[in-house]
Amino acid sequence: MAAMEDVLDVYHRPYDEKRPMVCLDEASKQLIGEVAEPIPAAPGRPERVDYEYTRNGTANLFMISEPLAGWRHVEVTERRTAVDFAEVVRALVEEVYPEAEKVVLVMDNLNTHKVASLYEAFEPERARRIAEKLEIHHTPVHGSWLNMAEIELSVLARQCLDRRIESAEELRREVRAWEKDRNESGVEVRWQFTTADARIKLRRLYPTTQ
Repeated sequence: MAAMEDVLDVYHRPYDEKRPMVCLDEASKQLIGEVAEPIPAAPGRPERVDYEYTRNGTANLFMISEPLAGWRHVEVTERRTAVDFAEVVRALVEEVYPEAEKVVLVMDNLNTHKVASLYEAFEPERARRIAEKLEIHHTPVHGSWLNMAEIELSVLARQCLDRRIESAEELRREVRAWEKDRNESGVEVRWQFTTADARIKLRRLYPTTQ
């Protein structure tokens, strides 16, 4: 409950450009190739796709979202290692928000989502410099629904990933187009669920005291 209330409190802070609140999550995408060329749709006939396909491995997608600014970015990587995660965080601190006092980072408890990952990727001085620019808040175990980046991943899956994508290069192109369109639309996520709501609606999860 402590982790949940901590994240909910963070979500209700006012916008502060010196302390941007950023949510991070990740998901994998199976890369699927066609065995036979699909037959395009025609008047009165839908597109025809052969049921056979080839598996071309998987790609990882890091979703980075600043909900109050209506901004998100998706980084496509071949793997989801500690070093991949560290590079995403480095870019946030050094390239996206270089002038911020702190980057308030909300993410789940995946084993790579730790400050220790920075030390696997960079020399100690740089790793510490990056870590000191972070204010990290972890969602509770089994509480990934509290991560607003998961909402963005769900939208991405529905609007962009619900079809066969053959390669990481194609995936990057499609994701960039989706990202550009959504950012230009300025779509924001306004979180409504509060700590007060949690104490009422989820009271069964709280420990009882005498």
